[in-house]
Amino acid sequence: MLKEVQALDITESLITYMDENLPNYLNDWHKKVVISNHDIHKDKVIENALHMVELVKLSLRGQLSPEKIKQLAREVAVQRLEAKINIGEFVYNVNLGRSEIVRFVTGSGISIEQLQPVIETINSLFDEFLYHAVKKYTQLKDAEIQEKTHFIDQSHKERLTILGQMSSSFVHEFRNPLTAVMGFVKLMQQENPRMKYIDIISHELTQLNFRISQFLHASRKGVQERDAEEFALEDLFSDILDFMYPSLVDADVNVVPRIDPTITLWAHKDELKQVLLNLIMNSIDALRQKKHDRRIMIYSKTESDSNVHITISNNGPAIPPKTIKTIFEPFFTTKELGTGIGLFVCKKIIEKHKGTISCTSSDEVTTFSILLPLHAVVHKEIHQL
Repeated sequence: MLKEVQALDITESLITYMDENLPNYLNDWHKKVVISNHDIHKDKVIENALHMVELVKLSLRGQLSPEKIKQLAREVAVQRLEAKINIGEFVYNVNLGRSEIVRFVTGSGISIEQLQPVIETINSLFDEFLYHAVKKYTQLKDAEIQEKTHFIDQSHKERLTILGQMSSSFVHEFRNPLTAVMGFVKLMQQENPRMKYIDIISHELTQLNFRISQFLHASRKGVQERDAEEFALEDLFSDILDFMYPSLVDADVNVVPRIDPTITLWAHKDELKQVLLNLIMNSIDALRQKKHDRRIMIYSKTESDSNVHITISNNGPAIPPKTIKTIFEPFFTTKELGTGIGLFVCKKIIEKHKGTISCTSSDEVTTFSILLPLHAVVHKEIHQL
């Protein structure tokens, strides 16, 4: 009983000391605390320090409820977030308050032995307060980041939609004179088959028309739906490689085709041709970074008599892992003059045919893999791309 009375006397004596010397404590603490000039709640910093002193006094008397600690912690966390204060600065100031109040009570004249339980109580209080404050601050910060991320994503999608509408309108209008030019070039080829450079002009115009088709596929504008048809995969690659021959010769690329002549597909031939053309053109662009031994390997095989597996590989430089993750996203490109829609359109066309497309890359080889049903049930979904 005597010890309890002595402990109570020490507690009340310490609290009396704290009340009488509170201005000195606040002054010393205020000199050391970090307060930013842009802190919109800096007028509440001293107020919060007073609240913590009151919590200490209640804790010493055994009258402090956990809810009071949580309430102050939540209020301070909201203020710190609204003031855009770094979490490190926040934690520093809380621990500074802990150190200063410990230093404050040790100046009361009460012996260290008698103050030991008091210091333990103060540390326990500040630990609990800091836990709840940081937890609330983190929750609020995460919610704020998610909200900003959602806003940025929505704004980005809206910009892409506007950009897509503008570019598709421009490209659609551009295609009309291009079609006329291509027609007149063909007439010139027929009338003057030996005209110098006419083959090169015709090839470049066809390449340009191919790029325009990519834009129109991506923008869902000007795409004409055609019925699916049955065709030999080997014939499709033969047409593609004939078309790409000038580009392959110019880049000094050796193509190694290993196409099973027995494989036939039921699909949209022109759309799959666009996919395979794009993958080969990308391979040629990648191989230009090599000085010699430029190779493209094309393989195909059937799987379980229901699917065909097509791979297009090149021995160019490796694609970084971070790029691999976003390589099929719209408008993503590593080329200086790239559009970033080629692989996006490829993915959409393959998915339309109920297939999958993926990419793997190492220092030795980069491979695009396509898995397609031999007889895909192809719905007319091109306008949903």
